[in-house]
Amino acid sequence: MGKRYIFFDLDGTLTDPAEGITSAVAHSLKKFGIIVDNKKQLNKFIGPPLTDSFENYYGFNEEQSRKAVEYYREYYRDKGIFENYVYDGLEDMLKSLKESGKILVVATSKPHIFASRILEHFCIDKYFNFVSGSELDGRRVKKDEVIEYAISECHISDNSEIVMVGDREYDILGAKKYCITSVGVLYGYGDIDELKNAGADFIAENMNQLKQILLGL
Repeated sequence: MGKRYIFFDLDGTLTDPAEGITSAVAHSLKKFGIIVDNKKQLNKFIGPPLTDSFENYYGFNEEQSRKAVEYYREYYRDKGIFENYVYDGLEDMLKSLKESGKILVVATSKPHIFASRILEHFCIDKYFNFVSGSELDGRRVKKDEVIEYAISECHISDNSEIVMVGDREYDILGAKKYCITSVGVLYGYGDIDELKNAGADFIAENMNQLKQILLGL
């Protein structure tokens, strides 16, 4: 049986959120007296759970990371969320996948309330059957937890019918935990070594290549 369900990461896979995320992180760090002159160095925050990134990259403890996320959302909630754009060719791909009978799901570590607003803002929510994301209180932020929730809520009994698409190792490793085929994309924020080392089954260099891979699975 072919792959009936396609799980998509959001940031770096469906949309490019760099401006909004890095601006929100810079806003948060400034509250701690940390000034970032070049926001591109904050691109590493795109993908992983925010608390992990504040801890790993700035040595914050658990309480500081929680507060940092609150400051991040001050900026992101109404402004940063829309400093974002859909990758070229995305809607054409989503339309082709739906027409071929695929069931599309978003699986993101971003709070689902934000993910849903982004999809609606760019008028691509109509292509997705379900949005699986984290909660604002910090529940379900790990990618494997997000994937597990999507499987449960979509009542999928056979994981061999699923393929996970993402740009970072977290997407690939989360898929592998549930024996799900994975496709890494190179137009996002992970590089080929990261995706290969994580064990991606397929790697797409661009949106057109991704479309051909997914239609063939």
